[in-house]
Amino acid sequence: MEIAFNPFALIVAFVAVVIAISLHEMMHAYTALKLGDTTAHEEGRISLNPLSHVDPFMTIVLPIITLILLQTPILAAKPVPFNPDRVKFDEFGAALIAAAGPFTNLALAAIGAVIANIFSGNVDVYDALRIFISINVGIFIFNMVPIPPLDGSRILYAFAPDSIRNFMAQIEQFGIFIVFGLVLAVPAFSQIIVDLNTSISLFLL
Repeated sequence: MEIAFNPFALIVAFVAVVIAISLHEMMHAYTALKLGDTTAHEEGRISLNPLSHVDPFMTIVLPIITLILLQTPILAAKPVPFNPDRVKFDEFGAALIAAAGPFTNLALAAIGAVIANIFSGNVDVYDALRIFISINVGIFIFNMVPIPPLDGSRILYAFAPDSIRNFMAQIEQFGIFIVFGLVLAVPAFSQIIVDLNTSISLFLL
């Protein structure tokens, strides 16, 4: 779902991003704590303070670039640290930690859709909630891409055969550059994200 490039939309988008990334990262950290690892908790990541979760490029620069180029912001926050040796259920526990973030955003989008349908007669409220939904769906989709360090890679890792796990381990140190390259240099990749965002957002509404 595209966001119109105007001051109202930008203000709403900023507020939506703050809420979305704060809850996303907090739920990563909270899930890790519940599964036995206190690493993120000790680093202050169980917090609604967005400053605890901001990554300069992924959270600030990338969404500005993609909002201008694609009319849809694509972003992620600073990864939540965890110690796999302290997490229950081994790789499946790590997958639960990874899934907690993006599925929180999907839940926020669903809640936003319910409220939007209730206030469908109020144009300003409805438009603001459409942006809120689009932001959260976008974060959900982007973070589910199975390329390290995105959340989808950790989910895939828990269920993948050794050959894929080995491949993911080999590309992990370059993963962030692969993600940037796909978003900024491969139009088809960005278009898939935009199209999925539109489809899911319209379905929720």
